[in-house]
Amino acid sequence: MAKTLGIIGSGMIGGAVARLAVAAGLDVVLSNSRGPKTLIGLVDELGTQARAATPAEAARAGDLVVAAVPLKAYDRLPAADLAGRTVIDAMVFHPQRDGAVAGLDTGELTSSALVQRHLAGSRVVKTFATIDFHHLVTLARPAGATDRSALPVAGDDSAANAQVIALLDALGYDAVDTGTLADSWRLAPGTPAYVQPYMGERPQGLSQEDAQRWFFASQGVPVPAARVKELTDAATREN
Repeated sequence: MAKTLGIIGSGMIGGAVARLAVAAGLDVVLSNSRGPKTLIGLVDELGTQARAATPAEAARAGDLVVAAVPLKAYDRLPAADLAGRTVIDAMVFHPQRDGAVAGLDTGELTSSALVQRHLAGSRVVKTFATIDFHHLVTLARPAGATDRSALPVAGDDSAANAQVIALLDALGYDAVDTGTLADSWRLAPGTPAYVQPYMGERPQGLSQEDAQRWFFASQGVPVPAARVKELTDAATREN
């Protein structure tokens, strides 16, 4: 089991993963593109198990490393420093934010396969990409809880997958193996397993301000492993 989690990209998802990791007793090394000084507030909140570093330092420090940067910045991940490590791809391709990315618009590659191509010396495993940052924290449950949720996992290396599944278990989630990185399109925005099942149905007619209040007040909807498998199996691909 990993003892130190490196995180590259300490925004909403990266910060949520860091909170769960610290609660599970792991040490966390946080980084972002703006430098360690910009993470002082988050590190202070997390306590003595957390420290800020550069992306390269976080890559070298982590037994496992979470990449949670915008997908358009995937090629800035420090490939040399991540060589030999299992890298958790928590990135999501949003064309309106990330722009055109060769190979993705045509369906030639999944985003995770593209990341694996860049990180040729690493073992990439996809997870954390189908749940929003708020409910990632609120839905975490100890092993054996009747209302424990599961997260889908995709990867090409069985040993790396097992490492990530063990981490998910420590953080409060079961896991559902959904296949290889080539199959990870099943976890993309717009597919049945993406975000909505964990969030639940938002009341109709809310203003933007009320919708935001509802979101943060919501504790989410548990999605067990059997349901995650149904949802990922039901996914279809447009191209």
